[in-house]
Amino acid sequence: MPNLRQVFLSHLAQTSEFPMLLEIERGAGIYLYDPQGKPYLDLIAGIGVSALGHCHPAVVAAIRRQSERYLHTMVYGEYLLSPQVNLAKALTELLPDSLDSVYLVNSGTEATEGAMKLAKRYTGRAEIISCYKAYHGSTQGAASLMSDDYFTRPYRPLLPGISHIDFNCDFCLHRITDKTAAVIVETVQAEWGIRKPINNYLTKLRNRCTETGTLLIFDEIQAGYGRTGSFFAFEQYGVVPDILLLAKGMGGGMPIGAFVANQEVMKVFSNNPLLGHITTFGGHPVSCAAALATLNFIKSSGIIDSVKKKEQLFLEKLVHPEIRHVRSAGLWLAVELDSFEKVQKVIKLCLEKGLITDWFLFNDRSIRIAPPLIITEAEIEKACVILLEGLDGLVD
Repeated sequence: MPNLRQVFLSHLAQTSEFPMLLEIERGAGIYLYDPQGKPYLDLIAGIGVSALGHCHPAVVAAIRRQSERYLHTMVYGEYLLSPQVNLAKALTELLPDSLDSVYLVNSGTEATEGAMKLAKRYTGRAEIISCYKAYHGSTQGAASLMSDDYFTRPYRPLLPGISHIDFNCDFCLHRITDKTAAVIVETVQAEWGIRKPINNYLTKLRNRCTETGTLLIFDEIQAGYGRTGSFFAFEQYGVVPDILLLAKGMGGGMPIGAFVANQEVMKVFSNNPLLGHITTFGGHPVSCAAALATLNFIKSSGIIDSVKKKEQLFLEKLVHPEIRHVRSAGLWLAVELDSFEKVQKVIKLCLEKGLITDWFLFNDRSIRIAPPLIITEAEIEKACVILLEGLDGLVD
């Protein structure tokens, strides 16, 4: 009788030649547990998804209540479903007045795809600009925004009319013209290894987009929902986008995403053509219930108020001769070493000691840290001890 690992390798599609092969039996709080009951302190939270940890009671209760009422009913936008309506209302109440219309989807990639279509339809323009070293998803349209040829070459030709600028480059802004439908930018670059805007870059970008009639899209699929120390990262920079992308931490562990815009912009999807953008499972009632519970807990618990203090504790503890640099944006850190080989060795050593971490798509020299926001200071200290032991293992 084949074991679970053998079935996994034989029948589940693989995305790398070296999967972690960690078998998970259950999750609770910031821990995952294998079938033998060994706990693993989760420092990546499913790439930022489990912002409230695993099986948060408020999220589980909301899922249970909604699953006992109804599941899927009809394609998005046809029926009046209170989980969707209540979530959209709660979300827009947290956002600037200009972001008052929510389109619910299943994932961050789908939020990107919807925003790209929306920008082209609203402006009547074809060009979209993204940044080098940015990641917005893996579907054909979203992948077209990637600058890295390694990940896109086998799938060409991709979407035409895409060009790239350097993040934080003032000089590059002249490439945005009256032919540009939208500029899509991560408020904090994620897969580059945590790169924040500097020198009022987002303000300059906002001004150039306004000047040329270009829509500004902020991708906060990873940066949103308290990760950087405010509910939305753009709040820290005093700049409001025309379209906002959300997902990952939004659902408290359930699959959901959204793109948010002004009603005037969003209404173009309702005509010429009718059903200009549709989704079968977007805004699934159970995911919406989980997302509303997540939003309400983050808003009422004051958990975001502790993010900066916890960030500082990580920075104080992560001091080691092998560490070249630590970049951070709230509870989101990149610990840079000097090679991918060392990063992989540390990840393996930490896993053996019961700590889960990872690396970045466009910065394989850095260790990813993005724990659930509920992590305590004692748990941070424990995690850092294991990380430093893993780094010690590089010289063994």
